[in-house]
Amino acid sequence: MTQSLRIVVIVPDPLLADEQEHAEQQLERSRSLRMGLLEAQYDVVATLPADVFLHERIAQLHPDLIIVDAESEARDALEHVVMATRGERRPIVLFTNDPDTTHVPDAVAAGVCAYIVEGLSPQRIRPILQVAMARFQHEQSLRAELQNARDELKDRKTIDRAKGILMQRQALSEKEAYDRLRKLAMDKGVKMVQIAQRMIDAAELLG
Repeated sequence: MTQSLRIVVIVPDPLLADEQEHAEQQLERSRSLRMGLLEAQYDVVATLPADVFLHERIAQLHPDLIIVDAESEARDALEHVVMATRGERRPIVLFTNDPDTTHVPDAVAAGVCAYIVEGLSPQRIRPILQVAMARFQHEQSLRAELQNARDELKDRKTIDRAKGILMQRQALSEKEAYDRLRKLAMDKGVKMVQIAQRMIDAAELLG
């Protein structure tokens, strides 16, 4: 699993650091994280700053997982990453030294699978990422199930509406209207909901 996992690391821009010493600490922290990932045999495809070009770069790289290394001001770094992944959700793991965790609920809601405060040590990286991937996949499965349920409900409402049109205009029973829709769908080789929608569109057009 680890060998095929493509990871993008989002790091602070050292040019924005207030002091040279702080910039050097950021660089050392980022190097430590990348070394830990490589030692764990993860494929680090890029290290990127959290800037306005992040969305385009992530879209080009198609990473399986994004790690945000936010030494401080985690909220600002997360905002960039969340905006960059809004079109296509990806698991996000955040490592930070920022003690302000008041925005953790918002971060989790935005897609952060693991929010680690002062926990950047090489031996912890692999289990953290494994749990984050498992959690993301579980959440994606739940999202898919919810969307399927919504689609099925919408399809049932469309079919019920088409049945109502047939029952009203052709004096059919509910079963007869359903059988009519099903036969039309089978004859044309399409889904029943497609026939139902066409019938609704025609009825609205004709008034």
